[in-house]
Amino acid sequence: MLSSTLNLASASVQTNLGGWFHDLSPFLVKFTPTFGIRYYGLSYALGFTFAYLFLRFLSKRNATLIPYDRIGDAMMYLIVGTLIGGRLFYVIGYEPSLLTDFSSSAPWWGVLAINNGGMASHGGIIGVAFACWRISRGFKTPTGKIEGRCSPLHIFDTAVLVAPFGLFFGRMANFINGELLGAVVANPGEKAPFWAVRYPQEITSLTDSQLVQTPEQMNQIMQLSMMHMLPNEQDWFLGYGRMLDLIQRGDDGLKAQLEPLIAARYPTQLFQAGLDGLLVLAVVWIIAMKPRKPGLIAGAFAIVYALGRIPMDFIRLPDAGVSQFGPLTRGQTYSAITLIVGIALVVYAMRSSADKLGGWLNKGQSSGE
Repeated sequence: MLSSTLNLASASVQTNLGGWFHDLSPFLVKFTPTFGIRYYGLSYALGFTFAYLFLRFLSKRNATLIPYDRIGDAMMYLIVGTLIGGRLFYVIGYEPSLLTDFSSSAPWWGVLAINNGGMASHGGIIGVAFACWRISRGFKTPTGKIEGRCSPLHIFDTAVLVAPFGLFFGRMANFINGELLGAVVANPGEKAPFWAVRYPQEITSLTDSQLVQTPEQMNQIMQLSMMHMLPNEQDWFLGYGRMLDLIQRGDDGLKAQLEPLIAARYPTQLFQAGLDGLLVLAVVWIIAMKPRKPGLIAGAFAIVYALGRIPMDFIRLPDAGVSQFGPLTRGQTYSAITLIVGIALVVYAMRSSADKLGGWLNKGQSSGE
């Protein structure tokens, strides 16, 4: 029975099903089966590094009022704001049960278990907003004088010029991890468009109601998994995990057996990397070429980000076990609030009598035109 099942799976893949089978490892380097350098952590390091370098660029061109020798201090506030805001927002807004999840093993508290749920981009934005307020209060010099004090809105404008780097790298890491999956484009065994992606992680990350495999296909997956279980193991998910590890290490034969049993989905992480990262980056940097009234660039960032995220949630699966707000996903609801805040900032900036600030295109030009 097992032999005929595997032969059927192997025969099925001979036809060109279209799309791409996700076989990327979440680890850049593995030191043990569960410990190593992950792309998710690397994405944060890259995001913060690019932010630091471009803040220095803006300060050199007098496009921000943050003193050049205080860029490092400003980055520390932004890093802490991003990490605390992103994690707490995910826990409170998506999975509050983590607040009371305590265990006897590291990291001991569910809130600190960053691998459980990860971060929420809307929370990161809120955390950055608090960090910007603190940066706007200025920095104390050895003589007790305060330097760099300015409007919080100006710091918001500065921060959103570098935030898209982190959003881009974060979404790329989501893709490599095979998480935040999109809706189904083609069922297992059906032909899919060339741009669709088959994520084997769907079997262990989605609920039964979100999976589209037939009972026969699930039975084939279970039998393949059982071949990779240890003698004393009872849970076939453990064997499935080993099977994915072998595929990620280059076992093409095993990949060929599993591929026709996996659904093809929208690669929403890549779409969001383009919208949240590259599109937003282009818009805010174009607007910031010339001096602008404080708040205008931050408002544009919020508007473009929200307009990209709201439609994306129609083809992206909501987080498993997370209740929605009527017909809207939580992500769409939070994005709608972000959109309103962005419009309010733009209106406020346009009506403000404040001097124009920034402008990275012409070095030395940092106030009104």
